[in-house]
Formats: sequence, C-alpha cells, structure tokens
Amino acid sequence: MQAYIPFPDISPDLFSVTIGGFELALRWYALAYVAGLILGWRIVVGLMRRPALWPAGVAPMRPEQVENLLTAVIIGVILGGRLGYVLFYQPLTYLADPLRVLRVWEGGMAFHGGLVGVVLAIVWFCRKYAIPLLSAADAMALATPPGLFFGRVANFINAELWGRPSSMPWAVAFPGEDAQTCPGVVGVCARHPSQLYEAGLEGLVLGLLLLIAVRAGGLQRPGWLVGIFLTGYGLSRFVVELFRQADAQFITPDNPMGYVWQLGQFGLSMGQILSLPMILLGLAFLIHARRRAPLGP
Repeated sequence: MQAYIPFPDISPDLFSVTIGGFELALRWYALAYVAGLILGWRIVVGLMRRPALWPAGVAPMRPEQVENLLTAVIIGVILGGRLGYVLFYQPLTYLADPLRVLRVWEGGMAFHGGLVGVVLAIVWFCRKYAIPLLSAADAMALATPPGLFFGRVANFINAELWGRPSSMPWAVAFPGEDAQTCPGVVGVCARHPSQLYEAGLEGLVLGLLLLIAVRAGGLQRPGWLVGIFLTGYGLSRFVVELFRQADAQFITPDNPMGYVWQLGQFGLSMGQILSLPMILLGLAFLIHARRRAPLGP
C-alpha cells in the first residue's frame, strides 16, 4: 500500500462575509501578494537607509521614493502576469473571447509575464527619476523571493499547480477530480507537492543566496544580484518543472507529459522554455558585473 500525505483541510479563503447577498472573501492567494509586496517594500527601504552597501557610499534612491516604485511594480506585476498567462499559455482561448482577459478573478497569472511587467516598470521609474537602473534592479532582486515564497505556499493551500503522480512517502493526495485522475493509478492518486518545492527553491534558497551576496559586497557591483536572481530562479523553475504537472492545454493522448518541444524521449515544458532565456540573461549579467571593478566607497 502506497504511503502518502492527505491534503490538509485548509480553506482557500482566510475569511468570508456576506453583505446584501454578495459574498466578500479574502483569499490566501491575495494575502500572499499583499504580504510579498509589503515585505519587499520594507526590504528596499532598508537597503536605501544603508548607503555604505552601495557604490561610492550613495544609495540609488531616497527611502521615500520607494513607495512610488512599489506602485509602478504592482501595476507591472498585475498587467504583465495576466497578459503573460494569456500569451504564453492560452492565446487561442482568449483570442476567441478577448473580454475574458479582464476576468482576473477566474485566475491565470504567469510569473515570467509578471517579471517582464516589473522590468518595464523599473526601467520607466528609473528613467523618470534619473535613478541608476542596475542598482535599483539589484534592490528589487533581493526583495522578490519573499513574495515568491508566499505565492507558492498559497498555490499549495489552493490545491492548484500540483505535481506529477508520485510514489514518494511525502506525496500529497490533492482533492478534486482533476488531481485524482491519474492514468494507470489504482486508488488514491498522490502527487509531488511541487508548489512547496518551488517555495523552498525560489523563496528560501534563492533569498538566502542573495542575502549572502549582499553581505559579501554584491551591491558594489551593479547587476550582480540581478544575475544571481535570474540564474537562480531560472534553474529552480527548470528543475521543478520535472516534477510539476504540465498545464492541461498542453496534455494530449500522444503527449501525456505536456511537452511543448520534444525530441524522442526528451522534451521541454512551457515553463522550462521560458526559463532558459532567464538563465542565459542571468549569466550575462553575472559576467558583466564580474568584469567591472567593485565601486566601493
């Protein structure tokens, strides 16, 4: 008999109230976004209050400017994440019903799209206020892992984005007909808790590496933390995709693994394909920053 962990009885809603026949609910996923943004904001403010960490002993922006940057980043995350999901994962579905793009309450956000939105927001903000772009990006790189951690934990609580079927003793029996539909599996279908794998790699491990880089003087080399983040996230996502269930729209009887690109028995998922440019770009940032002399005070 296979050993597995039953899915904990956790409601996706932190609480809900009914007012005038309408139900208002605060979901864990929304709380994860809020907590990640607030904690990221405080991290960036803390960095700006420590000028000795930065090139020439001067922080790239004033602490009070971080609030304006946060506003731009929030807009970038929402627009980029939503449009990224539409373009990368279900373009034909939304092309048939364009107004469905606005139904964000139905779910559907892509990290890679959100990252593009954040990058555009940071570029716009730095150009408007004449702020060193790479230094601002380094600060945002350090501030991002907490939000990734909270978001992946919220994915687990929502019982979504689960992994492939697994016989490991820590596999989780997620609820729902889709999660329990596993060809060839008799009885309960347990799966990799891939959301928690991502929370550990993208949130905890990557965040620790970035903290170590800051303590080692990484902010003195503009772009160094950006390179670590892009490379680290890309590698983490690429590895976790080996255990994560592919999106339903990519799975067919002839392609049960949901590969977007395949050569023989080897294939790549959409998440892996989108992660490869991140890894290459991250390595380019690391090489560029390494070649520059540290700009210490």
